[in-house]
Amino acid sequence: MNDHEIQTDTGDPRPARPDEPYAGLGHDTVLAALESLGCRCDGHVLALNSYENRVYRIGLEDQAPVVAKFYRPGRWSDAAIEEEHHFTRELLDGGVSVVAPLEFNAHTLHHFGGFRFALFPLRGGRAPELGQRETLRRLGQALARMHNVGAASAFQHRIRIDVESYGHDALDTLLDGHWIPPDIEENFERLGERLLDLVEDAWEDVEPRTLRLHGDCHPGNILWREPPGQPGEAHFVDLDDALSGPAIQDLWMLMPADPQAPERDWLLEGYETFRAFDRAELALVEPLRTLRMLHFNAWIARRWADPAFPAAFGWFDSPRHFESLIGQLQEQLSVLQER
Repeated sequence: MNDHEIQTDTGDPRPARPDEPYAGLGHDTVLAALESLGCRCDGHVLALNSYENRVYRIGLEDQAPVVAKFYRPGRWSDAAIEEEHHFTRELLDGGVSVVAPLEFNAHTLHHFGGFRFALFPLRGGRAPELGQRETLRRLGQALARMHNVGAASAFQHRIRIDVESYGHDALDTLLDGHWIPPDIEENFERLGERLLDLVEDAWEDVEPRTLRLHGDCHPGNILWREPPGQPGEAHFVDLDDALSGPAIQDLWMLMPADPQAPERDWLLEGYETFRAFDRAELALVEPLRTLRMLHFNAWIARRWADPAFPAAFGWFDSPRHFESLIGQLQEQLSVLQER
């Protein structure tokens, strides 16, 4: 089975419909999927905030609620999802606080009604306060432990963050799809190509080491918990974007943009308690920010046929948005040229 097919519960592949990726995933199907694993649902289904996948909090009759993630058809192969699950289990076994999928009949990935899904325990917490030194130190320590596990092996089925996939492919998506207003399209293309030349130069200068990463380590994917009488702890969720790349990819979104800000040193101080960090990778912070800008916009463009995306990102197809984006990318060009 390849990335453009999903497996039904009867074992027959069928092509995913990008314009209706979740057609048929109604309340009854969600409950029936869990009951196929022997779960006794109490009928309570709460949709949680998610666009790429469909995620629900499901009440159970005889135990705590669980979180059910139904994976976007056609995005990942089964092997790639299972590799993410295995990595999560490795992290948990290595002492990293992370939400790992639950096992049923020795499996974590399940099929029902043409959908693939996994169940996770429900965990609580709040967003970490990134202005607090001790919080950032402990976040850095947790990420170092994560990267020690990540460096022990390599992904075989998941993607790698690089200038081609996150930069050039993203730029082509926006240009080939005619998302850019005609009067600024040429300027946008020139600007994008110039930016990616600078990003490539930075990548070649640093030559970063690659390891397995969380991949999308922003504050929204971290729950901060403070058990009574114990220091605060970072609890990582949603490894759906786990990939291979440089260590700085998991760090830069927790850092302030100002390279002189003390918060950057606090995070690295904690990190270097458990793992050496190549300070040369700090030169990739702004290149990675640039790639994220392009990749994020291309992601929305690629998912626009999914009705959830126009509803959530209604501003995306307006000329004003791309005029604003050009302004942001011009600022990135100035920053990259200076550094």
